[in-house]
Amino acid sequence: MNIRQQTYLIKQEAYRLGFSYIGIAKAERLNEESHRLDEWLSKGMHGKMSYMANHFEMRADPALLVPGARSVISLMYNYYTEKKQRDASAPKISMYAYGKDYHKVVKKKLKLLLKFIQHIIGEVNGRAFVDSAPVLEKAWAAKSGVGWMGKNTNIIRPQGGSYFFLAELILDSELDYDGPIKDYCGSCTACIDACPTDAIVMPYIVDGSKCISYFTIELKDEVLPQEMKGKLENWAFGCDICQQVCPWNRFSHPHREPEFEPSDQLLNMTRREWQEITEDVFEKLFRYSPLKRAKFKGLKRNIEFLKN
Repeated sequence: MNIRQQTYLIKQEAYRLGFSYIGIAKAERLNEESHRLDEWLSKGMHGKMSYMANHFEMRADPALLVPGARSVISLMYNYYTEKKQRDASAPKISMYAYGKDYHKVVKKKLKLLLKFIQHIIGEVNGRAFVDSAPVLEKAWAAKSGVGWMGKNTNIIRPQGGSYFFLAELILDSELDYDGPIKDYCGSCTACIDACPTDAIVMPYIVDGSKCISYFTIELKDEVLPQEMKGKLENWAFGCDICQQVCPWNRFSHPHREPEFEPSDQLLNMTRREWQEITEDVFEKLFRYSPLKRAKFKGLKRNIEFLKN
């Protein structure tokens, strides 16, 4: 079986496992991207996310994660749903957190794909990554052509939008490589104009320390900055504004992953129920949810901050 045939079978298996899109790039050091990351860090745009500065060389060079790395497979997994929180005045939860923690759901499928690759190719060393390791996933996604990096720095898929989780397999085996696609943002500035905290400081650069998701998830301070009062647009965990206004997301279609289905209890919670949520309810309702990242204390802090 030649490389082209192997690559075809790998892509077909990825689709069978539920991935929406797959692209493959040659594993090499990301010189331009690492330079931009260095500038971003030097300007303090990572805020208190100190982990962003860790393992810098690993982020730049996939061979430091997988010795002899030759291929980076980028995959997109749809999480879009048309279901909404029913109380429009309730604290808002980012759509990606409606269901079970995507790290575990997607990683399980990645490991199955890796086993399949090892089955058809033979001895292949590789590692699976889902947003929890020093991998510049957006850079690899753009290089592989699964989408382009939008002005809000999300990966956008033509006729598909941006409501996708990204995942990667780094392998020490050569495959048939794809190339990047055109940037279709054009002159649109919808995401930049809509951001209430001006986090998108210029096209393709997001100041992470100004992002609502940073304040509601990453920042662990006991009290949120007073200058953000009235600017969080009622978001208690994450933020979807720059995706909601993106014209390309009119092409979004509902996912088919049962693990990402939101519970009726979450969707039906009223503003008052969110404000009065107890730790017991939190632990039961969000036992397998990404909201565990904020913890009960962090979620309560956010909800209190949103009160008038």
